[in-house]
Amino acid sequence: MENSPAGLNGPLSVREVGIRSYVVRSGRMTDMQKDALVGLYPKYGFDWEPARTLGPVDVVGRDAPFIVEIGFGMGTATVAIAEALPDVAFLGLEVHAPGVGKLLSEIEARTIANLRVCRHDAVEVVDSMLAPESVDGFHVFFPDPWPKKRHHKRRIMGADFVRLMASRLKAGGYLYYVTDWEEYAEATLETMSAEPALRNAYGRWADREAWRPVTKFEQRAINDGRPIRELKFIKR
Repeated sequence: MENSPAGLNGPLSVREVGIRSYVVRSGRMTDMQKDALVGLYPKYGFDWEPARTLGPVDVVGRDAPFIVEIGFGMGTATVAIAEALPDVAFLGLEVHAPGVGKLLSEIEARTIANLRVCRHDAVEVVDSMLAPESVDGFHVFFPDPWPKKRHHKRRIMGADFVRLMASRLKAGGYLYYVTDWEEYAEATLETMSAEPALRNAYGRWADREAWRPVTKFEQRAINDGRPIRELKFIKR
């Protein structure tokens, strides 16, 4: 899925700033993941169709709160949250094939009815397949921190993408970000605070939502002494 991000309608252009929500990674896929990607994607996945608009009806067949996760990795937290909040429609966006295959297999095995996926660049999907003011919440959990300073421009939580997500949120909707990288947390706090369409729901760092599980990845960070920083901003 090596697609160039599409431009936005209006003065903001994703194409011009070169935002990309992922880096193409190689990785081994298990036979289960391969079979799930081939056999289950038609059942639980949405193809990239820029002329199509996705919403809760596409996920659960009815109107419901609509949450979009940006880059779900292997989908461990995604599955747990969808099961914890069965009345919410979830759309997970990810390009990494092993993770998509793994999540699809979990949806099938656990008969999760409120979670669907789209294997495509998240920036393009948010830009072209989500209507303005249609999303109740965005989840961005542990995105690639791109720790080297010369790579900071590749971080997903830049001002342009934050503004794009804010434009897709309903009034009162939220943007929920979590990282174990302190410098990235501080930079994202500054970026989100500068977005006029958003307000911080907390004085600074947010509390962990009870429905957000602590994954093995997060527990390793905690064991290594890295603080987990959370931000929750609300659409004005």
